[in-house]
Amino acid sequence: MIRFASMAAIPIITLYAGVAFAADQPVLKGAAAFGDWRADKPGVRRLIKPEDLPKPYVTKSASNAAGIADMPADAKPHLPPGFAAELIASGIDNPRVVRVAPNGDLFVADSEANQVRIYRLPKGSAKPAEKGIFAGNLNQPYGIAFYPPGNDPRWVYVANSDSIVRFAYRNGDLKASGDPETIVDNIPANHHWTRDIAFSPDGKTLYLSVGSGSNVAEDMGKRPRGGLDAWVKSKPLGASWGAEEGRADVKAFDPDGGNGRIVATGLRNCSGMAVQPGTGALWCVVNERDALGDNVPFEYATAVRDGAFYGWPWYYIGDNEDPRHKGERPDLAGKADIPDVLMQAHSAPLNIAFYDGKSFPAEYQGDAFVALHGSWNRGNRTGYKVVRLLFKDGKPTGEYEDFMTGFVASSGEVWGRPVGVAVASDGALIVTEDGNGTIWRVTYDGGRS
Repeated sequence: MIRFASMAAIPIITLYAGVAFAADQPVLKGAAAFGDWRADKPGVRRLIKPEDLPKPYVTKSASNAAGIADMPADAKPHLPPGFAAELIASGIDNPRVVRVAPNGDLFVADSEANQVRIYRLPKGSAKPAEKGIFAGNLNQPYGIAFYPPGNDPRWVYVANSDSIVRFAYRNGDLKASGDPETIVDNIPANHHWTRDIAFSPDGKTLYLSVGSGSNVAEDMGKRPRGGLDAWVKSKPLGASWGAEEGRADVKAFDPDGGNGRIVATGLRNCSGMAVQPGTGALWCVVNERDALGDNVPFEYATAVRDGAFYGWPWYYIGDNEDPRHKGERPDLAGKADIPDVLMQAHSAPLNIAFYDGKSFPAEYQGDAFVALHGSWNRGNRTGYKVVRLLFKDGKPTGEYEDFMTGFVASSGEVWGRPVGVAVASDGALIVTEDGNGTIWRVTYDGGRS
């Protein structure tokens, strides 16, 4: 159950921003953008560029995981003026990805409990009218997608750590009516286990993200069996081998699981995917590697280009060679794509959702929200917040802005670790966090309440 520092019972908490809006502050750039949680507040903007990347090992590699504090009874996630957060649910084992069904129901992957939960909210309310377990007996479920795309899906797809399954579905179903059908199996599941899925707008392609099996391919071996030259000729650019074969990739399948192929390589851990409305582009948010220092390398969000290589494990953020693989792949020098939006190192982005609702101010239209789970490999912690990626005419500006903060209790403890973000049918933003096992509904009314 949810842990409160005070025993006062409050069934629904409505929280308005108690912090000054920072939109009039200058955009933080370069080293000034490498601050920690103490500088975070709604409206703070950062712009990080590839040339801002420090050299590796400028600082020692820190092991600084946060303790999980009880959620204070007067907890106030900080939001921009006019926004409010209400508690939908609490006491969930491990709420991760949240996706919205066409009829408005919220599907939440409760990964440690091996189940998918469902919540039905009345219009304009955060108090569920109905809730339950849609499906159980899963294996660390994470990604959720509805097929075919549109208003009348027939299936709910769920990504386990080692497979993709689907359940027959009709709008309004609160419980799966039958057993799961396995669509894709034999997905490697050790180490990074968060498998996200998404469908292309036309429904013809099912995307799957598969994170690496290690930090930086320590057990992969320097050369593939049969030699590097033969491997390079037969595999996609930047494909890994050995224990990492088929990992750090985004893959694509037909909806029935056939015709599997690799879309892009070198994405160390794409833990969240979303399709951008209007353009149809697939986006990933990626957890980069550890143990190179506090600010190396940057995390990122990027449109996933077919056939692209994003560097892992040999390079990062373009043509920066990882010193632990120095000289191993000169053939890949200059061939790693630079991601679209760079974020502070070790922030741990886990999910992304594009805002296509109507209830937030007009300037939010087309932007994206990203949940940052928070750092462990950094001397002064960062992350533990939801940020907004800024877009103009469908293209990222590279800037991102703090949107939902206040989850850090002290230098040593946090009470919230954001994971999932989704846009509800009424335009509210839904946020899950797995520190105290809660789900939040964020709305905007211009401060009229």
